Amino acid sequence: MSTRAGFVALIGEPNAGKSTLLNRMVGANVAIVTHKVQTTRTRIRGVMMEGNAQIVLVDTPGLFQPRRRLERAMVAAAWGGAADADIVVLLVEAHRGLTDGMAAILDSLRNGSGRAPVALAINKIDRVKRTALLSLAEELNGEFQFARSFMISAKNGDGVDDLRRWLAAELPEGPWLYPEDQIAEMPLRMIAAEITRKALTLRLHQELPYQLTVESDSWDTNPDGSVRIEQVIYVARDGHKGIMLGRKGEMIKVVGQLARREIAEFLDCKVHLFLTVKVRGNWLDEAERFREMGLEFPDDAP
Repeated sequence: MSTRAGFVALIGEPNAGKSTLLNRMVGANVAIVTHKVQTTRTRIRGVMMEGNAQIVLVDTPGLFQPRRRLERAMVAAAWGGAADADIVVLLVEAHRGLTDGMAAILDSLRNGSGRAPVALAINKIDRVKRTALLSLAEELNGEFQFARSFMISAKNGDGVDDLRRWLAAELPEGPWLYPEDQIAEMPLRMIAAEITRKALTLRLHQELPYQLTVESDSWDTNPDGSVRIEQVIYVARDGHKGIMLGRKGEMIKVVGQLARREIAEFLDCKVHLFLTVKVRGNWLDEAERFREMGLEFPDDAP
């Protein structure tokens, strides 16, 4: 039996459900998911098998009008993922429909040259009535020639099997790109850092989660099989550090517990996690910080 393999880029506006869909299809929490927009910062690859096909799902940052250097790098990563893919899946939130942001994305897709086929996935279908879904699908297909349309709920799995089977059949013939049991193409150090950033994002409010980054500074495997991880949380201001630590260190303690538990579950071993908060006022202008996040550093001014 011939095998198939290829890359499928998941694109859409922030909070469209791309990371949730990737995790649902892979069957593991490879990409971090929160209720806050712009949680995903870089391209994250999840690997899954469907029959004789290996589907490499590329979760991309949400597409929006960027203002700051980090935002421009995130949007560039998203479009880069789409450009490199064999198939693109555009996720649209059913209850939001054809927004100005979605119209801009469709315009960019129309102007793309040599692009991969684009499938439409209307997500969060449980939030609107069926008649509204049919109307939205008709409207969107009138705006762009999609290869196929799907109505799904990434959260509860409705319609996801149909999407997965279609993707498997549409990928080009060729050898598998990864071992059959691999579920992600991302360094463990980066996955662990992302898990800690997720814990911080869920605990912190307003703009602060967007003003920090997490890096795994050291990673050592102990003789008993446990892992010792030291991570640095970079923030831009002294005031941010105080908020991060919390009263008598309570905030960072809770974040450490949440992150350690999830990292241990992902690695399937005991984890010793140590967090340090450092003030680095210009981290958003440092190419090295962008490389640690898996992003290209834009040369233009912020």
